[in-house]
Amino acid sequence: MQITTPLRTLAASLCALSLAACGGSSDHGEPLDLSILHINDHHSHLDAETTALTLKDAAGASRSVTVDLGGFARVTAAIEQLAAGKTNVLKLHAGDAITGDLYFTQSEGQADAVLMNTVCFDAFTLGNHEFDSADTGLVKFIDYLHAGSCQTPVLSANVRPAAGSPLAARIADYTIIQRSGQQIGVIGLTVKDKTQFASRPDSTTAFLDEATAAQAAIDALRARGVNKIVLMSHLGYDADKAIAPRLSGVDVIVGGDSHTLLGPDSMKDFGLTPSGAYPTASTDKDGRPVCIAQAWQYAYAVGALDVKFDADGVVTSCTGKPQVLIGDTYKVGGTAASAADATAYRSQLDASGVFRTTTPSAAATAALAPFKAAKDALGTQVAGTTADNLCLRRVPGTKRDTSRSSLGDVCNKDATVIAQGGDIQQLVADAFLEQGQRFGGADISLQNAGGVRVDLAAGNLTVGRIYTLLPFKNTLYRLVLTGAQVKSALEDGVDSVMNGTGTGAYPYTGGLRFRVDMNQTKGNRVSNLEIRNAGGAWVALDPAASYKLITNNFTAEGGDKYDTFKTIPAAQREDTFLDYADSFLQYVRSKGTLTKPAVAERSTQSYIETP
Repeated sequence: MQITTPLRTLAASLCALSLAACGGSSDHGEPLDLSILHINDHHSHLDAETTALTLKDAAGASRSVTVDLGGFARVTAAIEQLAAGKTNVLKLHAGDAITGDLYFTQSEGQADAVLMNTVCFDAFTLGNHEFDSADTGLVKFIDYLHAGSCQTPVLSANVRPAAGSPLAARIADYTIIQRSGQQIGVIGLTVKDKTQFASRPDSTTAFLDEATAAQAAIDALRARGVNKIVLMSHLGYDADKAIAPRLSGVDVIVGGDSHTLLGPDSMKDFGLTPSGAYPTASTDKDGRPVCIAQAWQYAYAVGALDVKFDADGVVTSCTGKPQVLIGDTYKVGGTAASAADATAYRSQLDASGVFRTTTPSAAATAALAPFKAAKDALGTQVAGTTADNLCLRRVPGTKRDTSRSSLGDVCNKDATVIAQGGDIQQLVADAFLEQGQRFGGADISLQNAGGVRVDLAAGNLTVGRIYTLLPFKNTLYRLVLTGAQVKSALEDGVDSVMNGTGTGAYPYTGGLRFRVDMNQTKGNRVSNLEIRNAGGAWVALDPAASYKLITNNFTAEGGDKYDTFKTIPAAQREDTFLDYADSFLQYVRSKGTLTKPAVAERSTQSYIETP
C-alpha cells in the first residue's frame, strides 16, 4: 500500500515562508525517509510459542504445520536485522508490555524491562495494563526499564498523575528525536476508560480525553518547529481509524491495545486472518495523509513501516509489511518434517514477504536466562493449599462423564459431585468472577466445563499445577448482555451436551445459580435463575436487566456452540487480556486455602437426569 499526496499548493508554498502560518514548523528544505520498527502488547510473553500454519509439502499436499512463533529474543534479532544499513530508524513499543505470563508474576516487570533494553526502544507508551499493579507497580517497572543505559522515554499525553507523585516525574507527553538533523515528534496516548475502569490506577491519577490531549501535544510540537509527528496510540485499531480525522498535524499512528494483525489478504492462505491493510491509509482533519499500523501481539511480530516525508513534513509515501517471527523447524502431527518437505515449507514462507524465519538473539537469550530459570522454579512454587480433594466433573448426574476424575471413586461417587458437578470447575468460575470484579466490574461469570482439565488433590498446590489445570492460551472477556441472553447462553451450553458437541460445554457460573432438567426441550432446560446481589442475597435474574458477564475468549467467540455470545455486538464485548490461568493463580494466592464450594454457592442447584 502506498499513500501519495498532490503537488504543494500555493498556500503550502506561502506556509514555507512563515512559521506562524504553519503552526511553527521549521524543518523545511530536506525530505526524510524514516523506517519505523514497532511492537505492541507483548504482555510478558517472552518465550517462543507455537502455531499451526497451512502449507504445502513437497508433493503439493496441504498440511497443518506446527512452527515456533515469536519469543522476545526473536524480536531483538529481527529489529537488529531490519535496522541494519538504514540511516533513520525509530524503534517503538506501543504499550502493554506487562501482565499475562509467569514472567510478570515472578519478576513484576523486571524481565520485560531487561528484554526491552536489548532492543533499546526510542519510545514506549503506557498501555492500560501498565496500571494493573497501581501507580507504584508502574513506577517499579519504569525504574527497571531505566536501570540500563537506554533510558527509553515513557510517554502518555493524556495521563496526569498527581503533581509531585513518583509517576509524574517518570512520564512525559512526548519526546523529540533527531534523525539526519531533523526533528521527529513522538507522542504517547493511553486508552482512557479501560485504564480507569478495568485496571488499577491510583484514584489521584487523571485520564484526559484522548483526542483533546493528542491535539494539544501536536500543537506543542508544531510550536517548537516539529513537522513530522508520530502518535503512539494504545487505543485500539478501530479507535485509531476514528481519531485520525479528528486531529490536525499527525502523520503516523503506531497502535496497540486491540492486538490487531494487519497485513495482506494472502496471509489467509496460511491460516492467519488480518483485520486490515498494513499500513492502513487515512487522512487527518486537514486532509493530509496519515498511515496507521499495528503489530499483532505477544512478541509474535515486528511491524516494519517505511515513511517518506517531503520537505514540508507531509507524508508522500507509506509502505511496509508485518514481519511474523517464526523458527525453522516444522512438525506435522508431532512428527518432524522430512528434509524435502521442510525445504518446501521454508520456500513458501520466505516468498510470502510477511513470515520472517529468525534465529533468536544470543544476547537477548542470555539476558532472559536467569528469569527463565526463576520462572521454571516458580512452577514448583507452592501457591496455596487445598483442604479438600477438588473433584473434576464436567456434567452432574449418573449418565454423562461419570469417570472423569483421576482421583477415582472418591470423586466419581461423591454425592455432591453427582448432584451438582465439578468442584474445581465451580471454583474456576468463582475466581474469574472475582478477577472481573477487580478489573472493570462483573456481575456473573461463566466457564465451560471442558476448559478445566485436572483434579486438584488435597494438599499443596503449585503454580505449575495451576497452569496444568488451565493450560490454554485463553484470556477473560467481559460481555454486556441481558438476563434473557444469559439464560439463552446457559441453554446453549446444556444443549451442546445433549446434542453431541460434547460434555465440555456444560456451564459453570459464578454469582449465578439455576436448575437443570435434561428432559426438557432447548429453551426450557434451565430454570429458576438467581443472581447474588451486592448484599450477598440471591434474587431472581431479571430478563430485561443488563449484566456484565466474564467468560473466556473461547466461549465468548461462540466456542462449544455458545451461539448467543456470538450475537453480542462489538460495543458490548471487551477482551480484558487477563490471562485465565494467571487469574486463577491470583485467586489461589488471595485465598491461601481452597475448600469445596458450599452447596448454596454452586451454579447447578439441582439436576434432573434423562431416563
